[in-house]
Amino acid sequence: MVHPPENTHPYDLMRLGQMDYAQALAIQQQRVETLIAHGGPNLLMLLEHPPVYTIGRSGKSGEILDAIPTREHINIIATDRGGRVTYHGPGQLVAYVIRDLRPDTGRILDHVRRLEETIIGTLACFGILGTRERANPGVWVGNEKIAALGVRIRRGITYHGIAINRDPDLDHFSGIIPCGIRDRGVTSMARLGFKTTAEELEECLLAAFAKVFAARWTQ
Repeated sequence: MVHPPENTHPYDLMRLGQMDYAQALAIQQQRVETLIAHGGPNLLMLLEHPPVYTIGRSGKSGEILDAIPTREHINIIATDRGGRVTYHGPGQLVAYVIRDLRPDTGRILDHVRRLEETIIGTLACFGILGTRERANPGVWVGNEKIAALGVRIRRGITYHGIAINRDPDLDHFSGIIPCGIRDRGVTSMARLGFKTTAEELEECLLAAFAKVFAARWTQ
C-alpha cells in the first residue's frame, strides 16, 4: 500500500472529453516545459482518444499486426513514453499525470506504484479486485489486463499515465501484441459485468487519485 504524504499538492484538472492523441501529447509537453522553467501546479488530464495504436520507446513495429489497423483505419503513432505497444479508443478512460518529482528526488518507481494504486482504488469503487505484478506494470483482473500504464521522465518531470478499460472495443486489441505480452488477454469493466458511465468512472478515479497523490484541485 502506498501512503501519500501529509501535505497536499496542487493540481490543475482538465476534463477534456475526446481528444486526438497528438493534441493531448502537446498539452503534456507544454506543461512539462512550464514546470521545468517556472514550477507551478502539477496537472491531471482526463480524456479518451479516438482509436489509435501507440508505440512506446521499447516497442517494435512487429508488435502491430497489419490486418486490423488497415481494415479499421486505426492510426499508428510512435510516442516518447516508456513501454511497448498499446491501444487507446472510445470507452477507455485515459489519465495523464504531469507531475514534478523533484521534491521527492525523482523517484519514478514510487510514482508508478502510486499510479497502480490509483487504478486499484478506482476499480474497488465498483467492487472489482485489481492486482499488480512487479514484472508487468499496469493492473490485472485474474490473468487479464484491465489497465495499462506508461510514463516518461524529463528533467525531473513525469508525464503520460494510465488507461482503464471501461467499455472499449476489445477486438481492437487483437491488432497488436499488447505491452509485448503474447500469452495473456485484455479485459474491461463491461466484460466483467460492471456497467458504468464515463462520468462515474472519472469521479471514482478523482477520489482515488486525490487520496494516493495527496492532491488538491486548483481549477
